[in-house]
Amino acid sequence: MSDLRTSIDEHLAAVEALKADAPTVQRVADRIIEIIRGGGTIYVLGNGGSAADAQHIAGELQGRFKRERRALPVVALTTDTSTLTAVANDLGAERIFVRQVEALVRPQDGLWVLSVSGTSPNIVAAVELARRRGACVIGFTGRSGGRLVELCDLLLRADHTSSDRVQEVHELAYHLVCEIVEEAFT
Repeated sequence: MSDLRTSIDEHLAAVEALKADAPTVQRVADRIIEIIRGGGTIYVLGNGGSAADAQHIAGELQGRFKRERRALPVVALTTDTSTLTAVANDLGAERIFVRQVEALVRPQDGLWVLSVSGTSPNIVAAVELARRRGACVIGFTGRSGGRLVELCDLLLRADHTSSDRVQEVHELAYHLVCEIVEEAFT
């Protein structure tokens, strides 16, 4: 039972640390609102559990989170298995996101990346191209932030190093972002 209690305590400490980042959460939401109002699209991506989170974010904002409102232009770049597998097979797994950014992302758009380490080559490559294209880059990472510290316009770093605790904080933070964004379009 002590291991379970320790895990819960770690979770609570990581979530408690998010309070200090509330201004960052607000800035992320404000920037997403600005991009959408300006005719842009938000593209979301991540690997593994963060890929599922990217799909979750897109689903909440394309569909409905808590309120009735228009659908918002938010697209997960983790869902097109034909594109993902074709690019991985033909060009390599490190190109699965950069190729989609090349095809879709414009200067008025935003790229929202979720990466516990902030060092995944396929994420870093996508971020670098989005920046060169003039798109806003938003990152959610773990404590260190990795390469994304220097590459993101806005960065939220969950105060933990373990993937599960980081992703738990990310989920709370992106739900808060979704709530603020949704309210702006209600």
